[in-house]
Parts: sequence; structure tokens; C-alpha cells
Amino acid sequence: MRYGQAHKLYEGPRTRTRGVLAAFALAGCGALLAAGCAPAGAPGAKPGTSPPRAAPTASAAGPSGSPTGDAGAAAPPAKGSVTVTGELAKDLESPWGVAPLPDGDLLVASRDKGTISRVAAATGKVTPIGKVPGVAPGGEGGLLGLALSPSFASDRMVYAYFTTESDNRIARMRYDEHRDAGQQLGAPDTVLRGIPKGLVHNGGRIAFGPDKMLYAGTGETGDTALAQDRKSLGGKILRMTPDGQPVHGNPEADSVVYSYGHRNVQGLAWDKDKRLWAAEFGQNTWDELNLIEPGANYGWPEAEGKAGKPGLRDPVAVWKTDEASPSGIAWAQGSVWMAGLKGERLWRIPLAGATPVAEPEAFLTGKYGRLRTVIALGGDRLLLVTSETDGRGSPEAGDDRILTLTVR
Repeated sequence: MRYGQAHKLYEGPRTRTRGVLAAFALAGCGALLAAGCAPAGAPGAKPGTSPPRAAPTASAAGPSGSPTGDAGAAAPPAKGSVTVTGELAKDLESPWGVAPLPDGDLLVASRDKGTISRVAAATGKVTPIGKVPGVAPGGEGGLLGLALSPSFASDRMVYAYFTTESDNRIARMRYDEHRDAGQQLGAPDTVLRGIPKGLVHNGGRIAFGPDKMLYAGTGETGDTALAQDRKSLGGKILRMTPDGQPVHGNPEADSVVYSYGHRNVQGLAWDKDKRLWAAEFGQNTWDELNLIEPGANYGWPEAEGKAGKPGLRDPVAVWKTDEASPSGIAWAQGSVWMAGLKGERLWRIPLAGATPVAEPEAFLTGKYGRLRTVIALGGDRLLLVTSETDGRGSPEAGDDRILTLTVR
């Protein structure tokens, strides 16, 4: 089991170069969010290639009813670029989930403290808004993903995925900015409970899709059989109403399970054609970027990487585990951008529709340490959240940080 074995001694020696950045004002946020673990990868093959199999051809319609084929898709350039334009915030402790607010400020979850803070876009000031009751941090568990209600302007609901003493669950809380700092979160209303928990592989990313339904990436907690068990919520991508109920159009009418055969999903993002992409941790050989379709089986534990087995969906791109350990992803400028934890780099996967147009390209390798979450702000702007204080990094003064990027 890889990032699963919960100590940084499994990651071996690491070097890092860091630049000092001035505070940078950020205006306007809209977003897709997404963030894990990994040991040494297999030799040979370049990133994105694994055993050479054809990338899957999408054919089904997504939840919004949009076609998932590639007709008419404009290809981005084979080579991209990343410029770090500033540092929005620093000195964050175990940041994980991020939810951009309508005014451009951010809500940021601390995995280990179980708190949510507001980060001011103009100044970088960090103000606690409240602690989520019932969070039981440990290993890879704690307060993980955040998302805002599609009706946030009227209902002020913040959704959180977190680990308790008995399970992982999703709850929503009303955010009242008029109350005192640190007391601005209302009592949690549990939306979904009973997601398996473990010391490792807790998944944790949540996001509302273009269909305004709530999606969640879960892990199999190290119990590999859960990934293929259609009755378990572990090792799945889930789709539900904002109230936690199964959605019309799910593979099974009475189930929130949307896809299965996953090991540990921590990255979710939609492209401009409303296709759902997910990043997940492999075990010892291949980390994966998958194109998600309802009811598809993504193979774990029968397959890791591009196995080409009948009935199992191959990933679109793969990486050796020491080059990635993917957590959050976002879509921008025709590419999926993927944060690497053990890999300590930001990957760009340029796509024409659902097909890569070039091999994945790495940026910022080793400069900022472990990278947890990527947020698309629209156009060519991204936010990137580091993860040096999660117990597996080598934190330096100022860690952890939220960086502002422009990308192509």
C-alpha cells in the first residue's frame, strides 16, 4: 500500500528550491476544485503512457445530457506555460479543501485542525470562521473537501467532507458573516453518512457539477474489495442531490454510486463540454487521470493503469507514482491541470475533447514542495495550494501557501 502508509519516511530524501513571493491582490473568483499520497513508481515509460493502449473513446452522454465525443474540439498547443504571479496567503496549517466565494475571497479547510478560515483576496488576511463539529483527524483523514451550494447567494450553505470517529460524511452548514469571527458556522446538517473511513484512502473531494448535483470522490480505505462492491460507498465517485439523495440518471435509481473501481479519488473537474475528469492514486505503479462516465468500472484492484481488460475503463493518462500522487485538478485553457503531492509538480494534460494532444507536461518541479489543490478562476488564472504541513512534507517558513498562477 502506498500513501496509505502514513509516514514521510516512505517518501525518501527530497530537495526543494523556493522563491520568495510578495503578496498579490486577487480579483474575482469562480471555480472548480479539487487534492493525497504515493511510494516509488515503476521504471520505464514516460508520464502519460504506461502500457501503450489507446485512450478511451467517450460515447455516452454526461449527466447534463451533453455529448462526450470529440467532434469539433479545438486543440490547445502541445506546449504550455505557467507563471507564478503572486502569493495570496501563507502560514496555513494542513490546507485541503478550498471554496471561492462570490466576492473573490476564499474559504479554506484545515484538515488537521478541523477549522474553516476565510482568506481575503485583497490582503491575504486569514480569519477563522468556525470549527466543524465531529471532525476526527488522523492519518489522511480530517476536514477535507469544501464546496458552496449552487444557491449560496440565498441559502449561504457551505458543504464539507470530513472524517468522524465512525465514518466519512458530507454535511452542510450555514455561513453567517454577521456573527463574531470563529462563530460564523451554523450546526452541521448531515447530507450523507456511512462513507467508509480509514487511516488512509479517505478520498475527500467534493464539487457541484454543471447539473447542480453534488459529486464526491471516495477511497477504499486500504480494503481493496470495497472498490468493486457496488453496495459500498468506498472507492467510488458519488452523485447526489444537494440533500444527499440519489439522482435520476444515476446507474442505479436507489444509489448515489456513479462510477466504481476506484482506489482513492481526490481530484474532480469538468471541462467546457461538461465532461467529468477525476484523478486518483495508484498503488505502486501508475497514478491515473480518468474520464468519468456513469456506471463505468475503473478497474481497481483488478487493474492499475492501462490494462486493456474487457469491461474495465482504462485511464486517459498515467504517471509513475513518484512523479505524481495526484490530488486536486482543474480545467483551464483546454487542459486539465493536476497537482502532485509526492511528485511536487503541477502537471498539464492538453486535450482535444477527450483525447490528449501531447504528453503531459510538468511545471514547478520541486519549487514549492507538495501540491494539494488547484482552483480554476476563469480564463488563464489558477490558484495552487501547497501541502507541506500535512505530516509528509518538509515545511519551511511561510508554509503552507496559496499561489496565484497564469497558465497557457
